[in-house]
Amino acid sequence: MNLKGKKVAVLGAGGSGFAAATLALAHGASVVAFDSGDSEKLAPAVEKFGKAGIELVCGEAALSPEANFDIAVLSPGIATSWPFAVTFAEKSGELIGEIEFAWRLSDVPVIAITGTNGKTTTTSLIADMLSSAGLKAVAAGNIGRAYSDVVLSKEQLDWVVLEVSSFQLETIDSFAPAISIWMNFAPDHLDRYDSIEDYREAKLNLFHNASDETLVIRKFEDDLGLTSPEVTFSAFSGGADFGYANGKIFSSKKDFDFSTCELQGKHNAENVMVALAVADRLSLPWETVAPSIREFRAPSHRCEKIAVIDQVTFLNDSKSTNLHSLESALAGQESPVVLIVGGKDKGLDFLSLKNLAINKAKAAVCIGEIGPQIAEIWGDDVACTVCASVEEAVRTAKNSALAGDVVLFSPGTSSFDMFSGYEERGEVFRESVQALSVA
Repeated sequence: MNLKGKKVAVLGAGGSGFAAATLALAHGASVVAFDSGDSEKLAPAVEKFGKAGIELVCGEAALSPEANFDIAVLSPGIATSWPFAVTFAEKSGELIGEIEFAWRLSDVPVIAITGTNGKTTTTSLIADMLSSAGLKAVAAGNIGRAYSDVVLSKEQLDWVVLEVSSFQLETIDSFAPAISIWMNFAPDHLDRYDSIEDYREAKLNLFHNASDETLVIRKFEDDLGLTSPEVTFSAFSGGADFGYANGKIFSSKKDFDFSTCELQGKHNAENVMVALAVADRLSLPWETVAPSIREFRAPSHRCEKIAVIDQVTFLNDSKSTNLHSLESALAGQESPVVLIVGGKDKGLDFLSLKNLAINKAKAAVCIGEIGPQIAEIWGDDVACTVCASVEEAVRTAKNSALAGDVVLFSPGTSSFDMFSGYEERGEVFRESVQALSVA
């Protein structure tokens, strides 16, 4: 894509917006950025863009651009249906997302991962695995570092491993990863989409340009109706190309001892299956990548092992902000579980997980706004205790656990009743567990 002399509008003043704007500028475009947020609050962003030589138009002025643009680049936090985006779609030759924009300016092959849960762990795992095998790879996209920033850096790379959200996939056109990965699917983001079907269709855009050259790696239980070559995986069903039993991951000709990994739980076994499938595609022997996979630790707050105290393992899954993530984490445990669950009451149906809780949790410690409701729903069949704080919940869970048990902190809902976000919630859990070890 030749941007020299072109007029580019970038919508959104966040990280991906800034990266896209500076990338466009570096390619010779005339760039103006727009954000309809409060001008006073965006003053630091105005200064940041200004230092890069880019004007940032804020507030009401951003809603009525005077100029027409050759291309408008949309940040993923802005829905295409919002009046802000519609205005620029009408005033520009083309409206695309930041992922599509960066893709057109790069020649490095891409491995792209989507799904409701597990994206970040798998993206990090694959990038780490490739690097350990001597390939130059970086993780980017929804994981934190903007794809445009990777392209702008001009790093000499063999692979870019991208976590891509449904928001980012809404606005692709020619984006065509060499390997496209579908981790799983469950209802989420219904504040953005009109229906579950709309959310699923947005994610399916990942395969919009799949061909016979594309490798699709997908959850066995999710038939996507694709014609591209596929590799399937499942730790919970038979019949997949990659399966799981007795602590081992296996494919048709070989197996991998998952029990030796730092990662915990059958859902994490699925993340490892995906990494091994990628290794197979790139002709990387399992014995070459095994050390990096075994030593890989989950990113913070994603079934992260915090400590083992008196032979009880404490897992921090504070990133669990929906029922599917709770279901995956709980179903994936192979040891008896004391579950710490609860948080903000956002109308989720915890009754739907009652049978799983009966089968997997020897006790549940319920916290937050919805804690008493969970205890009432599950209490006839699961030993439930309601606690007023994470600190109290950790102490209570420890007293309920025996050697060999797992204390799983997987709230299953958001944290805003008690914390600023799941990160703060997870750090409080971490500190509470560490306090046990010195008590």
